[in-house]
Amino acid sequence: MSKPAALVTGASRGLGFALAELLSDTHHVVAVARTVGGLEDLDDRIKARGGEATLAPMDITDRDAMAHLCRSVHDRWGGAALWVHSAVHAGPLTPADHVVAKDWSKSVGVNVTAMGHLIPFISALIGPEGKAVFFDDPRGGQKFFGLYGATKAAQIALARSWAAETEKTGPDVRVLTPAPFRSATRGRFFPGEEKDSLPSPQDAAAALLPEILRSRDA
Repeated sequence: MSKPAALVTGASRGLGFALAELLSDTHHVVAVARTVGGLEDLDDRIKARGGEATLAPMDITDRDAMAHLCRSVHDRWGGAALWVHSAVHAGPLTPADHVVAKDWSKSVGVNVTAMGHLIPFISALIGPEGKAVFFDDPRGGQKFFGLYGATKAAQIALARSWAAETEKTGPDVRVLTPAPFRSATRGRFFPGEEKDSLPSPQDAAAALLPEILRSRDA
């Protein structure tokens, strides 16, 4: 394979979809998401650009599935150069004392617990020369954002710890904060917002791409 592999978790829509499409110009994209239709749409877009993708319709909370995927990527390509993590569960906005147990469990499972196996598995896959990228959306402490804000903050806290631990040894772990852009998640959080005033996910991805691809020494 002439292109290095890039693993994109949460690739079936929004920012993950847009970044996977752009990354296909320089990488063989391994696209992970639960939504098969979204992955197939992504594959069509990537092929239209002359790129290639491997679709992995999997749930990131399934530890065994993620272990199998990482092993398969290692066996087929010898590892990956890049991991972009955009998968997130946006629980409903609600007062903290109205949080429903199933919503809390899903938010913790996707946004926090999955990180407990994804980071160890993918760290071994990308090695000290690889790169991992996460996206912050600081809502912790804001009213009605308890579900999303708390679990997203926990995810980013773990990513920042990993970044601090590997600053000298690698991999290159980065936490980026995208500017607001149109997405289904934002539409749920801010239903009255004028959507046309915000950039598209494709525009947001294009703005983030140079920082994602920038070498640590640049």
